[in-house]
Amino acid sequence: MKKTVTTLADGRELIYYDAAEDTVRDAVDQRPLDPVSTSSEIRRDPLLGDAVAIASHRQARTYHPPADACPLCPSREGRHGEIPDGHYDVAVFENRFPSLAGDSGRCEVVCFTSDHDASFADLTEEQAALVLAAWTDRTAALAALGQVTQVFCFENRGAEIGVTLGHPHGQIYGYPFVTPRTELMLRSAARHREETGANLFDAVVAREESDGSRVVLATDHWIAFVPYAAHWPYEVHLYPRRRVPDLRELDEGARTELPQVYLELLRRFDRIFGPGEPPTPYISAWHQAPFVADGREDFALHLELFTIRRTSGKLKFLAGSESGMSVFINDVPPEAAAERLREVASQ
Repeated sequence: MKKTVTTLADGRELIYYDAAEDTVRDAVDQRPLDPVSTSSEIRRDPLLGDAVAIASHRQARTYHPPADACPLCPSREGRHGEIPDGHYDVAVFENRFPSLAGDSGRCEVVCFTSDHDASFADLTEEQAALVLAAWTDRTAALAALGQVTQVFCFENRGAEIGVTLGHPHGQIYGYPFVTPRTELMLRSAARHREETGANLFDAVVAREESDGSRVVLATDHWIAFVPYAAHWPYEVHLYPRRRVPDLRELDEGARTELPQVYLELLRRFDRIFGPGEPPTPYISAWHQAPFVADGREDFALHLELFTIRRTSGKLKFLAGSESGMSVFINDVPPEAAAERLREVASQ
């Protein structure tokens, strides 16, 4: 992999990740951009104790542009976007409309391919491996920033999820705090350690593998299953068999096998609802341990992949119980979801 770091016209950082070591990236951003001005602020909820990012400048972000005006496409034929070159493998840049900025953290955009009409599931294993390398490299880079406590690599896919740009891309958030969901996991892990002397994440994986009814696929280095108390209609958790706190710690075997496993899961998601159905909307979220936190050594890197589509043409909405009380009601039994995800395996 070759990494090339450059800057955009407004001073934001842009990083190219190329498979070929001899790739030259010297295109210049020709847009007359003003410096980025943000108003991101972190506020604490005194009742719940969680954090809320107030970012009013995001109201001006690009919203569902036509394909020929997509800012994530390569710059070609007089049309200039966020990536100055006419082609790229993987590109990462600072978000022009970040939720977190400055002392409040950092937000980056990850473009998985220059092909506007592709999806992550369309990538080759080699391309997916390059995205993994970029995620890992950015985790390491953001870990070195004093204001970043936790790194979150994720992809929102589909208009139903709220995606405003159709180009295949994800995001990376560098939070200046431990996120509420991670705090809950750390507390549960600490309680389990105190009560049993063992690791909670290891126990969860062992339980799923022993039961088997919710396992979707298993390989030498990875295991994917629908969790026992799945919140979403179709939800898969993917764990490396050797527990590690974040992407940087994956061994060579797990790193080599991941592209195949991850692509298989994404392709199965697109088959859940049968032929002729539109692509399945999903959120794909890498949970990594905070860099400085009690219990970091007990945390387990894992991926949570889920869709808000519950059946053909119907979405799962977060209504009163979910939004008002954080009590999820799932219409699809986890065992049935796992069975369906096994049925639609690649032939």
